[in-house]
Amino acid sequence: MQILIIIGYILLFVGLIFFIRWLKSPKRIGKKGEQSVFKVLLKLSDDYHILNDVVFQTNKGTTQIDHIVVSRYGIFAIETKNYRGEIYGDDTRDNWTQIIVTDVAYQRKWWKTYTYVTKNQFYNPVKQSIGHASKIRALLKNYKHLPVIPIVVFVGDAVFKDVETNHKVIYLEQLLSVIEEYKTIYLSNEDCQEVIRVLEDNNMRETIDDKTHIDNLKSAQKLKQKAIDFGVCPKCGGSLLMRNGQYGPFYGCSNYPKCKFTAK
Repeated sequence: MQILIIIGYILLFVGLIFFIRWLKSPKRIGKKGEQSVFKVLLKLSDDYHILNDVVFQTNKGTTQIDHIVVSRYGIFAIETKNYRGEIYGDDTRDNWTQIIVTDVAYQRKWWKTYTYVTKNQFYNPVKQSIGHASKIRALLKNYKHLPVIPIVVFVGDAVFKDVETNHKVIYLEQLLSVIEEYKTIYLSNEDCQEVIRVLEDNNMRETIDDKTHIDNLKSAQKLKQKAIDFGVCPKCGGSLLMRNGQYGPFYGCSNYPKCKFTAK
């Protein structure tokens, strides 16, 4: 009987560890952020139609968009980032930086603290959201004058410490006002329904699971890096040339300004 009790406690302890890991997993944190954005989007009027967790086929695999809002005033491609700490980045860098500063108490001297700094990098969300918007435009080529606005929404306790961008990179509380500032009508109600139909018909979420999507992203990243290693622009096939910029040397496409691809 005692053995069964001990086994029960062990299983409970192991289950608790897995539960804590699940709570802190990037996937769950990301989904929690998407849920927060969706709750805000539900406050929009009936003029706006929301599509969540959309996956489209691309020539390099698949691309996943957290939320697409369709309206008579344009389409909004929303990328959600659930982060905390200080955020650094601009439109040109491949990666942005997250810095988390934590005050930690000494074990023996509880009245004293030291500063622990964690530095992480994540793929440039502006480039990510621009890619999403480009895919939507390609699917809606019959609506050439319809604006597709990429938006990056930071959820959580993140602070834009040094973010330089010409695009919509905002906090969650700004989301509704940013969407509602677009007032020019481009679509009739019937056109809106047709746009929604096109997007839904191309949505592959039911056939593409998260693992397959991540594998596609990794494969696309490897192909991109191979092209860069050979001095070839992965975006248009031009040559990569060394240039000097505000933040130091970088590689730029020879077809600039038509192609604005850059790499460190």
